[in-house]
Amino acid sequence: MTSPQAKTLTLVTGATGKTGRRVAQRLTDAGWPVRAGSRSGSPAFDWENPGTFGPALAGCAAAYVAYVPDLAVEGSLDAIKAFLDAAETAGVKTIVLLSGRGEPEAQACEDELMGRGFAWTILRCSWFSQNFSENFFLEGVLAGEVVTPAGLAPDPLVDADDIAEAAFRALTEEGHAGQLYEMTGPKALTFAEQVAEIAGATGRDIRHVEVSIEDYRAALDAADLPPGYTDLVMYLFTTVLDGRNTPVTDGVQRALGRPPRSFTEFARKAAAEGAWDVPA
Repeated sequence: MTSPQAKTLTLVTGATGKTGRRVAQRLTDAGWPVRAGSRSGSPAFDWENPGTFGPALAGCAAAYVAYVPDLAVEGSLDAIKAFLDAAETAGVKTIVLLSGRGEPEAQACEDELMGRGFAWTILRCSWFSQNFSENFFLEGVLAGEVVTPAGLAPDPLVDADDIAEAAFRALTEEGHAGQLYEMTGPKALTFAEQVAEIAGATGRDIRHVEVSIEDYRAALDAADLPPGYTDLVMYLFTTVLDGRNTPVTDGVQRALGRPPRSFTEFARKAAAEGAWDVPA
């Protein structure tokens, strides 16, 4: 595995996303050279264009792999196989894969990685707390009303900063190769409880509203969303949040040697940083 003393080049895919930009920042702050894997990067990296994989990986000893939009979507396994082929050709030694809990498609990608000769680490993660502060539910929080389908199971959301810290350590420290860290927060919360935490942190009246799954899909269909986005969202709601992911795991403790950040901590920090400030 990459030695902590040998600060070699790391490709960070999804470098502008929730976890990727946090991983890249930690590496940069610690003096590790980073190549940002994005369409606007140099060289450009695009999951939809396997021809970009090789140039982006050239000269890299390690890679953080965050597939966009999600490993649950059709075609993700083919893309991951092509990426790993290119990584083998480029001589990459260490791969850290961001994966999803309760997603058979994601676990197929994990199996593909584990069957290769890399020093691999898998971060199998629950829903992100930052879904409320950076996209997805942000608009609803700002509007004072977060709408979800009815009947969703509680979920122990994980903080993206915990994920990024685990990825950083796996990329720069010994002892993480061959580890699958299933990462959650410390407590499963319903959406109503999550929204209540945010309301308390902001001091604002923010409601959680449940609608039928049919009405929720109709609202997504009526919005101007990218192709396939509605199907992905509905899959995540109807499959990932069916209760299979409600149990809390010890992945953050194992990876970082400390308990995971709670949703309360996340909400207070995000509120203090102005994530939910509403213009007067």
